[in-house]
Amino acid sequence: MNILIIGAGIAGLSAAISLKLQGFNVEIVERSSSLTDIGAGIVSWPNASNILDKLGLLEEVLNVAGKVTSMKRFSSEGEALGTIDITTINEMMSYPSLSILRYDLMRILNNKINEIKIPIHFDHNLLSFVSNNNLVSAKFSNKKIIKADVIIGADGRMNSLSREYVKGDNTPKYQGFINWVGIIKSKNDIFSDLSVCDYWGIGKRFGIVPLSKNHGYWAGGITAKNIERKNPSLYKNELLHAFKDWPSNIQDIIQNTKDSIINKIYVHDHDPLSIWHKNNVILIGDCAHAALPTSGQGACQALEDAWHLANCLKENQNNLSQAFESFTKIRIKKTSNIIMGGRALAFSIFNEDKEFCLKRNIGAQNMKGHKQASAMANLWLENLA
Repeated sequence: MNILIIGAGIAGLSAAISLKLQGFNVEIVERSSSLTDIGAGIVSWPNASNILDKLGLLEEVLNVAGKVTSMKRFSSEGEALGTIDITTINEMMSYPSLSILRYDLMRILNNKINEIKIPIHFDHNLLSFVSNNNLVSAKFSNKKIIKADVIIGADGRMNSLSREYVKGDNTPKYQGFINWVGIIKSKNDIFSDLSVCDYWGIGKRFGIVPLSKNHGYWAGGITAKNIERKNPSLYKNELLHAFKDWPSNIQDIIQNTKDSIINKIYVHDHDPLSIWHKNNVILIGDCAHAALPTSGQGACQALEDAWHLANCLKENQNNLSQAFESFTKIRIKKTSNIIMGGRALAFSIFNEDKEFCLKRNIGAQNMKGHKQASAMANLWLENLA
């Protein structure tokens, strides 16, 4: 079986590795001229660490990742709103939670791609799918047409022609808030421990994820009704103004992050899909189930997709429809719940009603951290390989 993967992000690269390890012939096409790493970092929660282990990558990830131990929540005034013990999640799921830069994860995936000799063709901008009965080929702007037994759409959330082919529409939903993201590295220790710190305000949020005592990544978010032109030269000043009255460590982190490392993202997601495939095209990753960053599971679910799809194709090599149906059945409920959970948390965090936010904070203070950790672990354990 020859398999073509459209998109060389986390979903596409991890799917290629998983499929190659199962013995399939795989190649990847990517619209950009090189690999990209949009975003600052991710937490590889235990479900993702499980898959990285199965792909033979966990040891290399451990060499560059931080082992986060807890998630501490605060108000915008610095008042403690409770702590989630991440070690409880790790124990329930038997794998560690690891903070890692997106750049490092992409590098590790790409090194494996090169090691097992999977070709990546850059500057391949998909134009359309060409149908010959039930077998679809991919047509690119460089006039190439590539045929394959299976085409895997892993071309993201913002302009996925794979999703458009399967669903008939690929318009993402803007969810009304901005994220600035950045990476900080200091000569001095700036983190006392490897705790994720999450600050909640009125229509604003600032999250900090350490990788080591002097290295980490962060995201600052605010509500924004309209999508406006980006101007990178203004990003740091925009952040300093948006979070000027917040705890001083946030101002310090913004101030000491290099301007060139700060990015600004108008955050979109997609409604859950009921069907992920059409003919020989199957969707994975963000073009199948794009969740908001508040879900904390975007990259993690892409890794789960990679493992499950390879297994389903291996078990049903002579029945492509059955392979796709099995894969979708395994993945659809979990990813749909994660999408809606991410939206619910975003609604709460970016709410602009002062009274609502006050009640939200009181509720967070009264919530037992162990109960939250158990709920997160039980959701992420569903259908885990």
